[in-house]
Amino acid sequence: MERSDKQLIADFLAGDDAAFEILVNRHLKSVYNFLYRLTGGDAALIDDLTQETFLKAWKNIRRFDVDKNFKVWLFSIAKNNARDFWKKKKTLPFTLFENSEGYNKLDEISEDKPLPDEILERFESEGEFDKRLNDLPKKYQTILFLRYRDDLSLSEIANILNIPYNTAKSQHQRALQAFKHELLHP
Repeated sequence: MERSDKQLIADFLAGDDAAFEILVNRHLKSVYNFLYRLTGGDAALIDDLTQETFLKAWKNIRRFDVDKNFKVWLFSIAKNNARDFWKKKKTLPFTLFENSEGYNKLDEISEDKPLPDEILERFESEGEFDKRLNDLPKKYQTILFLRYRDDLSLSEIANILNIPYNTAKSQHQRALQAFKHELLHP
């Protein structure tokens, strides 16, 4: 029987070093993919940030609240690592798309009808989903990636991105609208 994250953490804290290795192997791909979305795909940078994420998790695992979701905690560490990197570079990947007069091109997208989940399910291969997703602004890619690839709830996404729930909800809605626009106007 496969041990849960909670059990693996307890085993690791009890001295089973292999338990943390199982946690790393279980979450490595999703953390790497999440960082890919946040950083734009520089493999060396993603490798460094992924390694740093698991190193910080290892160092701070004793402070982890086992009543919380380990994956959300791990993604929060990854997001903070990426944010710290961008702050050092003086570049932010989470920019608004406004010009100097405050005009936002995203406001042109109609929000009168939400995009049904069936449209996302229409893509049979991950490659097609990724191709369309890569054409969206980074903040929308991140929301959709976390929601539909990692099956995280909007409240978990809000927690990871350190934004209010209603902001995550509205960004998700806008991301779906942008995705719909991309489908209709490739």
